[in-house]
Amino acid sequence: MTPFPELETKRLLLREIKQSDSQDIFQYFSSDEVTRFYDLESFTTIKQAEELIQRWTERFENGQVIRWGIALKSDNRIIGTCGFHGWMKQHHKAVMGYELAPEFWRQGYMTEVTQKIVEYGFKNLELNRIEAFVEPENAGSRKLLERIGFSEEGILKEHFYWKNRFVDNVIYAILKKEYV
Repeated sequence: MTPFPELETKRLLLREIKQSDSQDIFQYFSSDEVTRFYDLESFTTIKQAEELIQRWTERFENGQVIRWGIALKSDNRIIGTCGFHGWMKQHHKAVMGYELAPEFWRQGYMTEVTQKIVEYGFKNLELNRIEAFVEPENAGSRKLLERIGFSEEGILKEHFYWKNRFVDNVIYAILKKEYV
């Protein structure tokens, strides 16, 4: 699956995440606001960001994951990430995930990003189904998914165990035939 595919939106570049981006990744992953609905504790050291980048790189090289860095075209600084994990190639499906630094929330950036990666998933990765799992209280993420054409399919009770508690998830999905 190499080389790493770069994608572009009106304001953003979706690119490979490098170790040189670790400070940007650390900055927003150290925020409880960002990790509130994430399966990671807030970062306390830059090493945690370096290790996360390394895991994403290795999983990409093994054909398991693709995680783009979301960079502003103006300065190429990483302000978030997005991509596909839980990739089941034999079933032509994957799970979409994303996060964004809080200072960029509610400005339409994630709508641009998710529309672009959904298009890429259907056109380039031969996906037929893209899923997203969202905690019921995460209203912003739920609105985003509905805005880009995902449908709520139900609640998976105590679906994950994160941060010493069982977490319900709302499952959202979009099928290739529903994609416009």
